[in-house]
Amino acid sequence: MSEGMQDASNAEPGLAIICGGGSLPFALADAAARRGRRVVLFALRGWADPQRVAGYPHHWTWMGQFSRFMRLAAAEGCRDVALIGSVSRPSLWRIRPDLRVLRLMPQILSLFRGGDDHLQSGIGRLFEQNGFRLLGPKEIAPELLMSHGLVGAREPNARDRADIVRAVTLLNATSPFDIGQAVIVAENQVLAVEGPEGTDRMLARVAELRRNGRIRSAAGTGVLVKAVKIGQDHRIDLPSIGPQTVEMAGAAGLAGLAVVAGSTIVAEPERIAAVADRAKVFVAGVDDDGTLR
Repeated sequence: MSEGMQDASNAEPGLAIICGGGSLPFALADAAARRGRRVVLFALRGWADPQRVAGYPHHWTWMGQFSRFMRLAAAEGCRDVALIGSVSRPSLWRIRPDLRVLRLMPQILSLFRGGDDHLQSGIGRLFEQNGFRLLGPKEIAPELLMSHGLVGAREPNARDRADIVRAVTLLNATSPFDIGQAVIVAENQVLAVEGPEGTDRMLARVAELRRNGRIRSAAGTGVLVKAVKIGQDHRIDLPSIGPQTVEMAGAAGLAGLAVVAGSTIVAEPERIAAVADRAKVFVAGVDDDGTLR
């Protein structure tokens, strides 16, 4: 579809999706469309997938072009905004500020003095201060959120369940420090805590440590656990899993992965079970204390 394409006959208020990398923006767009929402992607250059963006009504934008976004969103009838997709923490030099953003630079500079949640929540407030309504996946398409229980044929044993509880306890304890949303625990030992590198690179690091003999627990032990931070704005940067996460958990020699149900996005859920069974790992949606119903 061409840039900015719209259906003038549809009076439904538009949803602007600020589109980062990965498949989540498109999963959200498709789910919103199935619910009758008209969606326009505002794709971030350098992050969003051009081939996939081309299949939706869209505008390309550089990070920092807020005045342009406001003008185009108004023309498209978009008052509701969602921020979704992977975006590595940008340096100030990667932002291409327009005049409005330049006037806000003191406020924006203060947002960079903290963790990712501090930065993203602050950006969300900027949209709201300028008349937009910020929505999260729970408001737009709750079916994309992980439900309680197991996905696939495998289930965690007693050791895995204990590791899940320990991992969630650790994530809750580190929440005030705004570090990351994931941790790997094996036989009560913390193997890795997610930092700026993200979940995939953390899993790759654990796989390398296993190959080098630095991890002594046997293959098939250990769990990856992802959970939203305590007090985090659930409209922005919810933890997510997809088929690649499951495959990499298997490649890292883990028994499986668990995420907190109701606050974790599942990308391509129709593939998760098949990939999990093939990789011989479990996938579980747990309570916010780590217990599996």
